[in-house]
Amino acid sequence: MCRYAMTSYKPHYACFNCRKTFKRRFMADIQRGEDTKNEAKCPECGELTASMGLDFESPKKTDLKKWAHLKSLYSVGINFHSCGCTGPGYIPNTTEKLIAYFEELKAQYFKNIEFWRNRIEPTTKAELDRDESKNGEHRWQIPKSYRADKKDVKNEEAIKYWLERVKEVEGKLAIIE
Repeated sequence: MCRYAMTSYKPHYACFNCRKTFKRRFMADIQRGEDTKNEAKCPECGELTASMGLDFESPKKTDLKKWAHLKSLYSVGINFHSCGCTGPGYIPNTTEKLIAYFEELKAQYFKNIEFWRNRIEPTTKAELDRDESKNGEHRWQIPKSYRADKKDVKNEEAIKYWLERVKEVEGKLAIIE
């Protein structure tokens, strides 16, 4: 069972300027007439804070390297949000490992592109069924918005999808480096 399902925990926020973390009150805890904006601002410097998730543990204020790494993680969309069952997943603990993670992800995307370039599109119902059985793992990674119909996935649409994922990863790598 999810550890966050039975009890409500206050969300964790971090201010990268002050290198401090805060827990924010729930909207239900705020009385009428108080500031009810959804923005979470740092009480010390007044800048917007980053929503880091319930599994976030802050480093010491003096550990500048870890704070810089957390800022780079947040800038590429990695944080510590989860339902509590399995945790937030793999989060690289150094910038080098983060770059290696994205490079590996990009390599996997290129393998998917290669699969779709070499795939022979099915033309008959029997070929479609065989393709679904044999290549179902690849086919169902493609979102519905890229599908010609519910069952079939066109090669060019799948390639377009994976190229967009590659560009997304390259954009994140550009932010880090």
